[in-house]
Amino acid sequence: MNTKGLGKHLRPVLLFAALAIFFYALAGVNPAAAQRLKDLPPPPPPPRLKPTPTPTPVPPPKDEDVDVIRVTSNLVMVPVSVVDANSQPLLGLKVTDFRVEELGREQTLTDLGNPDQVPLDIAILFDISSSVSQKGFFQFQQRAAASFLRQVMKPTDRAAVFTIADQPLMVAPLSPADTAAARIQQIPAATAPVPTAFYDTVSAAAKYLIEKSEERHRRVILVISDGDDNFSSMVKDLTKAEAIANLNGEVTPAAAKRSLDARRARAVLEVQKGVQQADAAFYSINPGGTSVRLNMISTRAQNAMQAIADSTGGNAFVPDGERDLERVFNEIAAELRGQYLLQYYSNSQTGAQFRSIKVSVPLRPELRVRARQGYYPKAK
Repeated sequence: MNTKGLGKHLRPVLLFAALAIFFYALAGVNPAAAQRLKDLPPPPPPPRLKPTPTPTPVPPPKDEDVDVIRVTSNLVMVPVSVVDANSQPLLGLKVTDFRVEELGREQTLTDLGNPDQVPLDIAILFDISSSVSQKGFFQFQQRAAASFLRQVMKPTDRAAVFTIADQPLMVAPLSPADTAAARIQQIPAATAPVPTAFYDTVSAAAKYLIEKSEERHRRVILVISDGDDNFSSMVKDLTKAEAIANLNGEVTPAAAKRSLDARRARAVLEVQKGVQQADAAFYSINPGGTSVRLNMISTRAQNAMQAIADSTGGNAFVPDGERDLERVFNEIAAELRGQYLLQYYSNSQTGAQFRSIKVSVPLRPELRVRARQGYYPKAK
């Protein structure tokens, strides 16, 4: 406030008030002075002070750059199974027990989903093609798979069921254990030769989990199949040509066979990438038994399933008969009961290329740790 200006305006008022008091005192002894006091004009009104206006902020020049800081993050989730030497799940591990490296650099874990707390979403794929359904124990496979779901799943877990034939077919969406188990036992075996679109069905299951599974759930794709594919989109045309040539007694030209092998290799890589993008662990059970190693086609198919499993933190099994099939299901169940969900924010800026991951429990080297080999960062 401007006190100097205020004093300047108040001086006449104070002078007039002092004179009034003086003449009022005289009125007590001089009636004439009192009369003159009454004849004085009224005092002027006090001055009205205008408030000081608030300064208007000056906007920056239009050509001035303003820095905007944007923070981006990439949450990475790594399903990790931990079992001891007897294949029993090891529970109770803490964040500090694990070490995660991405592209060779140690990462800081932000969360550790305990197997007892993180829900599990399973896509189980049942091969009904002629190469599997005529093995002689199709119904036993169904009962074992249904028992597995009831054994490993908790009330918060869900399972979807697909069949592998000439095209992917979902026979049950993500459902509780009893519902999914019942649907598995209702799947009819093939009564005639049926083509096998193995790669397409695994890819369809991976896409389904991406769309329907909650982000922070553990995800698993479990296939019961020999892995032989003769009808997926990437290999179908050349497979037909090869089959026709064989039926006609012709020998497939070497160039055509190399092209078919290359297509199969690319198909395996695409399936592997799709499962990795779904943050899922891939497990396979080959009902063909140890005889799969007796011919090149069966061996190639089994090796492809093993490659997908290794890259995603799963496993590929070749049980030898019915009793061994039960053992395999029990081993998978044990791994899933000991499966943690490690989470961290990657600070890598390598773009959309594949990022390798290594997970270990440094202070417990005797433990068996199974985790994905890497991931493809999600597009921003």
